[in-house]
Amino acid sequence: MTPRRDHRIDFYRGLALIFIFWDHIPQNPWANLTLRNFGFSDAAEVFVFLAGYAAVMAYGRIARRDGWLIASVHILRRAWVLYVVHIFLLVLLMGMVFVANNYVETRDMVQSMNLGYFIGNPQQALVDELLLRFKPNLMDPLPLYIVLLAALPLILPALLRRPGRVVLGSLALYALVQWQGWNIPAHDNGLWYFNPLAWQVLFVFGGAMAVRREYGAVTDDRPLLEQPLFLLLAAFLVLSALLALTWKWPALHAALMPGWIAELLYPVSKTNLAPARLLHFLALAYCTASLIREGAWLQHWLSRQVAAMGRHSLEIFCLGVLLAPLADMVNALNDDRFASQLLTALVGVGLMLALSNWLELSKRLRQPRPAGVDQALPESFRRAA
Repeated sequence: MTPRRDHRIDFYRGLALIFIFWDHIPQNPWANLTLRNFGFSDAAEVFVFLAGYAAVMAYGRIARRDGWLIASVHILRRAWVLYVVHIFLLVLLMGMVFVANNYVETRDMVQSMNLGYFIGNPQQALVDELLLRFKPNLMDPLPLYIVLLAALPLILPALLRRPGRVVLGSLALYALVQWQGWNIPAHDNGLWYFNPLAWQVLFVFGGAMAVRREYGAVTDDRPLLEQPLFLLLAAFLVLSALLALTWKWPALHAALMPGWIAELLYPVSKTNLAPARLLHFLALAYCTASLIREGAWLQHWLSRQVAAMGRHSLEIFCLGVLLAPLADMVNALNDDRFASQLLTALVGVGLMLALSNWLELSKRLRQPRPAGVDQALPESFRRAA
């Protein structure tokens, strides 16, 4: 039985894309409302988790219907498309930033985007770009997704049959990364900002949740206030939100944070997906899924607009990557006025919504018409068509 599509996934992925775009614009006031301000994790964790969920949901269905080999061909073809998009997007991004930097005098956009390596070593930078070793700022999630998706055929059969064992193996690799500090080399003797060896655990968790839903998730029907796990995780989320809010006032944070907890908690590494980040996201995902069920709210106009962005996540992400430095340039040319910062972030989201609607319309126009439609039209209409 094919599971019904959970439209909450599209909505959350679209919301994560908005948050990522806002977080990528320097000094953006709207970024104060994004997930990173209310805990240890942010929209990047949401994006990777849902990428794993969507990938296993789609390709797992193909594997069961047509076999592992056919599913692997589909996966690798999609990974190749992502790779080509990554190269094309990087060229566009560099061109835009180099042009914008000629007009902005208040900051060096080339350096802030980590493009100085390309200026100093253009030939080696081109090679590193093809090897996914050269990743300017804003580009990191896409190479991570390419690597995780390309590795999916290796674990897909086991994930579909024994998801628990795959999750345990993924957690074991994650633990070794935290202990040994393993990472993949990047350009200029650096390391990947999003370490695939660590972030794979979120991708695998997402895939395991897709398998679990396909088999029929076992839910706790008791009221939430009678579920100890929910209460424990909700309390952790509240405490982490209060702690994150104190980061804006370092003196208050230092006064409230006991030294032994600080040594245990910090640094909350994003590169290696620190345990605090992983635990916070898993708690957030569990509590959100428990609190917010599918319902009429998904049919509201705004919810449908955000969900449309989630259904076309690759295109919307790429547009957001290009719009973020443009918004920064416009803000700089307007002396970083508050009104300009508010407006550019909203205009960017409006353009992302416009693209998702255009893609939705294009998709509907490509769908075959139901049988009998042509016969119901007058002869003159059918000849014109």
